[in-house]
Amino acid sequence: MAAAAGGGRGSRKSAPSRSSSSSSSSNNGGGGGERSVFLFDRRREQADPEEKALSCGRDSYRAFRAAVCQAFGIASDENFVITTTNRKEITEDNFNDLVQDGVTLYLLQSVDQMLLTATKERIDFLPHYDTLVKSGMYEYYASEGQNPLPFALAELIDNSLSATSRNAGIRSIQIKLLFDDSNGKPAVAVIDNGRGMTSKELNNWAVYRLSKFTRQGDFESDHSGYVRPLPVPRSLNSDISYFGVGGKQAVFFVGQCARMISKPVDSQDVHELVLSKEDFEKKEKNKEAIYSGYIRNRKPTDSTHITSDDERFLHNLILEERDKESFTAVVITGVQLDHMQYLKNYFHLWTRQLAHIYHYYIHGPKGNETNAVTKDISPFNNIDIEISLFEKGKVPKIVNLREIKDDMQTLYINTTADSFEFKALVEGEGIVEGIIRYHPFLYDKETYPDDPCYPSKLNDDDEDYDCFIVEKGARGKRPIFECFWNGRLIPYTTVEDFDWCAPPKKRGLAPIECYNRISGALFTNDKFQVSTNKLTFMDLELKLKDKNTLFTRIFNGQEQRMKIDREFALWLKDCHEKYDKQIKFTVFKGITTRTDLPSKRMQSPWTVYSAIEWDGKTYKTGQLVKTTKTLPIFYGSIENFFLYGDHDGDIFATGGEVQIALEPKALYAETKTIPISKLDRTVSDKAVKKYIEDEMARLPDKLSVTWPEGDELLPNETRFAGTPIGALRIEILNKKGEAMQKLPGTSHGGSKKLLVELKVILHSPTGNKEIISHISQHGGKWPYWFKKMENLQKLGNYTLKLQVVLNESSADTYAGRTLPSKTFKFTIIEGKPEKFSVGLLELPFQVGVPFNIPLELQDEFGHTTQLRDDIKPILEASGLTLQYEKLSAGTNCVIKGVTARGCVNSYQGKNFNLKVTLPGLKEDTQIFKIRLQPGPPRQLKVKPDSEILKIENGTAFPFQVEVLDESGNITAQPKLIVHCKFLGASNLPVYSVDCSNAGTNILTGPVIHVQNIKKDQMLKARIEIPSCKDVPPVEKIIKLLPSSRVARLQILSMDGQKAIQIKHQDEINWIAGDTMRNLIFQIINREMLMQGILPDVKVPTSVKDVRYCLITYLDDHVSLESAFTVRPLPDEPRHIKCKLKGSNTLQLGEELQSDIDVMITDQYGNQVQTVTSACVSSLGVSGPGLDKSNLQITWQESTLTMRVKGIRFKPCLLGSKELCFAWREFSDFLRVNLIAGSPAKLQIVDWPELEKPVAVINGRELQKPLVVQLCDQWGNPSSEPNVKISLSKSSNLKIFSSNQQHKTDENGRANLGVISIHAPRGEHILQVKAAYNKITLDCPIITLNVLPDPEKPVRLNVKYDKNASFPAGGTFPDFMVSVLSEDDNIIKNINPARISMNMWEGQGSGPRIPIDVTTFSCSKVKDEKEEGFSYFRDKVIPERVGTYSIQFTFAMDKTNMLSSDQIVVEVVPNDPVRLLPDSLPATPAVSNVRTVTSRTLVKDLHLHDEYNNRTGFDLVGRIIAKIKSPSEDDTEIPQFQGKVSAVEFPFDRGSAEINLVLAENSPGRDSTEYILVFEPDLPALRKPLEPYRLSFMFYNDYKKQQQMATLTKERDQLSQSIGVYRNWFDTTNQLVAEMRCQVKEAETRETHLKNELKKQQIELPQTNTLQYVDSLIKQKMLDQEGVMKQPRRTCTLPNYPKGNQDVLGKIAHLAQIEDNEAAKVISWHLASDMDCVVTLTTEAARSIFDETQGRQQVLPLDSIYKKTLPDWNRPLPHLRNGKICFKPVGNPVFARHLLTFPDNVEHCQTVFGMLLGDTIIIDNLDAANHYRKEVVKITHCPTLLTREGDRIRSNGKFGGLQNKAPPMDKLRGMVFGAPMPKLYSTFSGQIDLLQQYRAAVVKLDSVNKDLDLHLRSLNTPEMQKKKRELAEQEKNLMLIEQKLGMTPSDKVTESLLQSIMLDTSDTPIPPKRMRRETVKKMYSSEEWISSPTKKQQQQHQLLQLSSSELNGTPRKRKA
Repeated sequence: MAAAAGGGRGSRKSAPSRSSSSSSSSNNGGGGGERSVFLFDRRREQADPEEKALSCGRDSYRAFRAAVCQAFGIASDENFVITTTNRKEITEDNFNDLVQDGVTLYLLQSVDQMLLTATKERIDFLPHYDTLVKSGMYEYYASEGQNPLPFALAELIDNSLSATSRNAGIRSIQIKLLFDDSNGKPAVAVIDNGRGMTSKELNNWAVYRLSKFTRQGDFESDHSGYVRPLPVPRSLNSDISYFGVGGKQAVFFVGQCARMISKPVDSQDVHELVLSKEDFEKKEKNKEAIYSGYIRNRKPTDSTHITSDDERFLHNLILEERDKESFTAVVITGVQLDHMQYLKNYFHLWTRQLAHIYHYYIHGPKGNETNAVTKDISPFNNIDIEISLFEKGKVPKIVNLREIKDDMQTLYINTTADSFEFKALVEGEGIVEGIIRYHPFLYDKETYPDDPCYPSKLNDDDEDYDCFIVEKGARGKRPIFECFWNGRLIPYTTVEDFDWCAPPKKRGLAPIECYNRISGALFTNDKFQVSTNKLTFMDLELKLKDKNTLFTRIFNGQEQRMKIDREFALWLKDCHEKYDKQIKFTVFKGITTRTDLPSKRMQSPWTVYSAIEWDGKTYKTGQLVKTTKTLPIFYGSIENFFLYGDHDGDIFATGGEVQIALEPKALYAETKTIPISKLDRTVSDKAVKKYIEDEMARLPDKLSVTWPEGDELLPNETRFAGTPIGALRIEILNKKGEAMQKLPGTSHGGSKKLLVELKVILHSPTGNKEIISHISQHGGKWPYWFKKMENLQKLGNYTLKLQVVLNESSADTYAGRTLPSKTFKFTIIEGKPEKFSVGLLELPFQVGVPFNIPLELQDEFGHTTQLRDDIKPILEASGLTLQYEKLSAGTNCVIKGVTARGCVNSYQGKNFNLKVTLPGLKEDTQIFKIRLQPGPPRQLKVKPDSEILKIENGTAFPFQVEVLDESGNITAQPKLIVHCKFLGASNLPVYSVDCSNAGTNILTGPVIHVQNIKKDQMLKARIEIPSCKDVPPVEKIIKLLPSSRVARLQILSMDGQKAIQIKHQDEINWIAGDTMRNLIFQIINREMLMQGILPDVKVPTSVKDVRYCLITYLDDHVSLESAFTVRPLPDEPRHIKCKLKGSNTLQLGEELQSDIDVMITDQYGNQVQTVTSACVSSLGVSGPGLDKSNLQITWQESTLTMRVKGIRFKPCLLGSKELCFAWREFSDFLRVNLIAGSPAKLQIVDWPELEKPVAVINGRELQKPLVVQLCDQWGNPSSEPNVKISLSKSSNLKIFSSNQQHKTDENGRANLGVISIHAPRGEHILQVKAAYNKITLDCPIITLNVLPDPEKPVRLNVKYDKNASFPAGGTFPDFMVSVLSEDDNIIKNINPARISMNMWEGQGSGPRIPIDVTTFSCSKVKDEKEEGFSYFRDKVIPERVGTYSIQFTFAMDKTNMLSSDQIVVEVVPNDPVRLLPDSLPATPAVSNVRTVTSRTLVKDLHLHDEYNNRTGFDLVGRIIAKIKSPSEDDTEIPQFQGKVSAVEFPFDRGSAEINLVLAENSPGRDSTEYILVFEPDLPALRKPLEPYRLSFMFYNDYKKQQQMATLTKERDQLSQSIGVYRNWFDTTNQLVAEMRCQVKEAETRETHLKNELKKQQIELPQTNTLQYVDSLIKQKMLDQEGVMKQPRRTCTLPNYPKGNQDVLGKIAHLAQIEDNEAAKVISWHLASDMDCVVTLTTEAARSIFDETQGRQQVLPLDSIYKKTLPDWNRPLPHLRNGKICFKPVGNPVFARHLLTFPDNVEHCQTVFGMLLGDTIIIDNLDAANHYRKEVVKITHCPTLLTREGDRIRSNGKFGGLQNKAPPMDKLRGMVFGAPMPKLYSTFSGQIDLLQQYRAAVVKLDSVNKDLDLHLRSLNTPEMQKKKRELAEQEKNLMLIEQKLGMTPSDKVTESLLQSIMLDTSDTPIPPKRMRRETVKKMYSSEEWISSPTKKQQQQHQLLQLSSSELNGTPRKRKA
């Protein structure tokens, strides 16, 4: 700065010396040192403009003034004042304080004189010592990746906010970007209308590091010591200009020069200070004091000192100072180029950042709530921060930060659904206010706003497919809390979270993603340190996370000392349930792996669904959709919905993906998977279908085929083999007939070339064979072309197919649609015959027997053909004569009837070469061999040839016979038997011989013997073949000669030398088993011819056997015989033999009733007859357990046996007992059956331990039938039948048995059946009793522990808001009804339709429900429905005030109902809606006569709700009555009594007492209608009421008044009557429409069910449908019952009683298996687990464990680690990634897939998934070993079970008993049962459909009858009469209104309409206005239309209102 000229300037001290002297002066307390003072004389304009320096001591003001007068030549008596630059007058009092060393003073005429010319004030601005101490803080360039320029500007705004904090009006802050080159160089100006700065304060501003806390002492300041502002919300105290650093740093960061211009309040001067980098450098160069300069003090708008063109803009800026009371402007020049570019190019970005920093100063503590209905009035609405950008040639950009709607805090606030406020106290006075906001998920997106600095998700348009999982969900990586200091954002400090709001490690009350939907802000006071540039907090997070920091929740403005973590978790859960609108995934399909994803980590698991519910819409598989935000846009149909993760069933999720099959599929053979959010929800099906149709028209449609070179192939043509097919020319045409070579170009991946494929296919019996295959592509200049085909030779049916295919894949389909094709069917047949061959000949060939020679004719290609010309074949063979009958032509060519004759030399035949010639063929000769055999027999040749033959009597004669054919060849054939019969004597033999083999043989036979022949005798022999009648017989003569032979045979037995003759048929006795020896025979004729010894004869061993001996002699001539019999005799004793006479069974303790005989036998068992009674003493008896005390042995003389009696046993094991009988050294054994003794006691079979109580559920049956067994006294089961069994029980125990006959069966058992128990909870006694032979048996006692039935409903529990009020016509609070069982638990899975709500008027009706009740059905279930609860929502409260009773009922079955306690409610009036009198008056007629009654209008008024209930009893106010004329021009208005135009009446307790009387001689027009208006003035009423208007007629004459009053009354009656009629007709018409609608619905329902029955193959007759359906239902039920009674495999293991709903039962009962073999092996595999009880909870398992004292196995499901369970739908191990690794044998299947679960499917899958794992069932052991050997090559092999019962463990071990399943019966019933046959479910479905159809038919008939009845009632004479009455009344009304002078109207007046509406609301039928509203809420459609007849009655009641009711107060009726 240039030094100012003036007196004493050269003597001024330099800045440093001045500074030190100043300091010493200060320290000396104002001692007597010298002071230099600079003065400006500004009393006049002509004064010296320069300053003068004056040295003065510390004397007095007087001396100082005198020195000034002397220096300026001022007379001592002249009036002037000496002031500081701040216009403080120097006086004696303040002289020492104000006049300091270096001070600048003015000489003025007065203190408030305008400064005539500018001055310069020298200042010092040495840095404060804090410059060194705090120099290490962040500067703006340390900006954490963000451009720091907006934060530098924020420092200047901080100063402006502090400066304007005391403004009473608008606090204006302007930032002007002056970038217009025409006005100078770029500059930035920050201007505010704050209190401004004095020159001293401006000096203080220039001092670096002079904070508000150190501005004292030498530094003059308005801060006389810092005073902390009072606490305000969010610490918005504007106390943010703090350290004395930020302003200087900011201006020199933006530019290189700062001009401070300021005018303080109540000052006339403007102070101006310039600081520039250039000036500092100049002073440093000149070695001047750097921190010194001048403040220019000038008058406002004075810009004369601005002379540089670079600062031309300052002239306009200074001109704006006019009329400003105070201001401060910071003008920054020398703006850096990059800053200027940033400010221009990113104007929106940095203004948005500033709006974020000062959000709460601009908008107030609640922030910018753009959705708020009204803005709160607050002191922060007066802050205006305006930013403007001026550029050359452009329109200025001006923005007010209040108008910015996209700063982060605004986005946070306006996407917030709810907030959580809290407060933290830190180290005493440190206060932090906090708020957490919840940004819900809405349908397809997170509403958490995006921050450009922290992008939380990828751009939707970046990729077509974007599958990713953001690490922190909605918030991304952003921390939760932004931090504000004194209401101003500290941008570089954030707080990630606190322990209580961080995502929990374990699952909390809300899903984990909810923790990523919260944002927050922390508001601190100034007790927390921030950096000098206000970019960061120093220690905020550390202090907040200190353990001593106390957090409290702020709720409704009040602190609540609760557990902050619990409060926050509950709040977050509530937010999730209320505000998150997620996508609902429904129709679960399964879990899949998506191999289309590049990342293996993301490929699984994905859950597949078929439908979603999104934003009120349902999207299903197959639905047509369009995408948005994809490139390109896709059209297609939905295939699947994918949701990442392993889910099961319906689920809500924030998003997912949808798989779309692109449409049209014929054009796009592909699918796309995109995010669900990219579905276009606005597109219509019509638009998508139109797009598909347009695309389809571009597809190839047909082929055009031409034959350019001829040889055209015609359809179905027949051709000879080898005929060529001509060349083909093809064109592909679309539907428009246009030729095309490629698929139409698409935006989905380019067009695809089309090729034409030619195939010639031969259709052979073995299948189609492709003969020719070519592909042609379209050239640039030629079409599709195929060459001529000449090689088709094979015979058969052919197809020539031309098919369009794709170039890339040769596929003939595209997107499921076949590309165009064309086929020619033709046949190739054989040509002319060229050669032949001999076919298969039929063997054998015989001489003289015709045979056929088949010929196979062939064309040149070897095809079989037919003979077309007459050809005579030539047959030749050497040595044979050949002939034939004919040659058959045609398909089979045969030479028929060929005969061959000639010699073949042998009966086996001879070979010949046969030559066949067909003249005329190219190859005409064939030679083949045949073997010719002899022909059939034709003659018989017998040798010897002589006619007479001689033989001796008693000899046989042989004949040589030969059988010959017609050519003399010996022939043979089967059954060729030759017979010879002898004739001439009796008893001659017949000879026969078989010549079948060789055709020749010797014919002989028995000898020919004729008795007593004495001479030769002639016989005849006839030889013939009986089977060959064509062969003539041969006869021979036999001459029989006499013979001499043997005559007698004799038998002798030699006893020594003595010979005893045994005669023929003698009987010989001999010792049994001995041998007869020395037997000889003699043969005698006339003398002995022969003698010999016979063999020894063995005598039989049994005396019962007889040996028969026969001796015969045979020679050639005679046969002799002799016979005798040998009878055996017993030998010596060798054995004994025991025999039991009678039953071998005896009871324990009793003697054997049968006798035992002991017999002595020889060695062969023959009874010895020589024994006597003496042998008894030698007999002994023994045996195990034998009691010999009563044993008796006696001799039986008659039978020579010993008899044993008295056999019995001691107590021992029952069963077969062996007795030993010994006599001498011989013994024998006998077995007896020992059975139980007489019944002595009863035992219960297969029952738990009786000493412990048996658990049973009340009302249920025992686990198994009660079976008792009779036992003897030793406990052995007794089989005594027909013993009566009875039951004894406790008095309070009721039992019901399924078996009423209680008698023992043949096994001594009695089945008492399955007993059901009914008893109170606790232990009860049940004893079985029986008597045998009048003796009471010892009987067991059963203790029953009766448990409550968890499934038996016993009472209803009703929950509702008991504090709720019940306004008439409103809605009841939600009723939650649950059914409680005997154990007081809620029964789940109750059908809500069985619960109903009954309501009636009145209080209590006892246990029975009245008849006239209103019944409501259960509401539709909402998503948040609690399980087991039925909801009654939005039920309409009755419209009449009074007491009502509500009772809920549950239909247990068709007859039994369960009722809740009656709920009594008081219905109170609703909100007031109208003001009416008690009785609606007729239109009054009054006059202005003297009589008061003739001038009275209305009496009193009351408030009514919309249902005509009196209300408003708590309101207080007034009623203002006025009179108005219908015509606005009418000024003559009647007045009230007292000549007033308005009267007020007090309103209290719901009514106002009105007594309105017109004034006597009141003005008004005669016979004129006026309107009386009552305006309610009720301040407490939220909604103002319409005034009540009453029309009245005014007359000047009393008589006329009376006449008109009568007419008015008649008019009112007619109007009301007409209104009732019209209302009734409207209601009737609507009722008819509703009934017709119901008929249509019933018809649709009936047709639909009929079609469903047709699908089930059930046809219904047209007549007698109901009878047929009933019979069909009955038949189906019988069939179903028959199926159910079929024997099935069942599990006999007793199940555990389900006394607790957490008990599922034993594992053996949880599943069923259909296949017997699989059931056996799986049951055996799980044998150790079958008895285990499965529970849902560990508590239930522990309870069972305790009850059974640890004997029962238990398995709680909540203890299973489910992540290791196998995927239920996982493929078998040999299937990998959808491919088959090898082909298995043996039908492998997972064992778990063979299980079916009757109940609790999900829980059962968990149980068996854990028990079975991946166990596989396979056919046999070989298949299992093969499967395992292949599987282990690729993966681990699980356990394998075979259907034959073998097991291969997962480690490969098999074999041994432990790996072999036993037979089914060895499993002792521990086997899975078989499910009900499939036919059962089929019958069930058919029965259900039939029952539904029957109900539909009945309903259709009912509604048709109701409609017909109602339509007939509308045409009755009574109805016609009512219509005429209505027309007559309307006519009369018109006449009366004409007489009254009123304007006729079709409408009734408003008051009368109100009367009608109010009156009809009291009737049972709803009025018309309720038809669409109240009725729909009060009743369901079924309830409303259920009884038309009743409604007709109600309508008639409405029309039968008496005339008194139509005029005046309506009569009350019963509801």
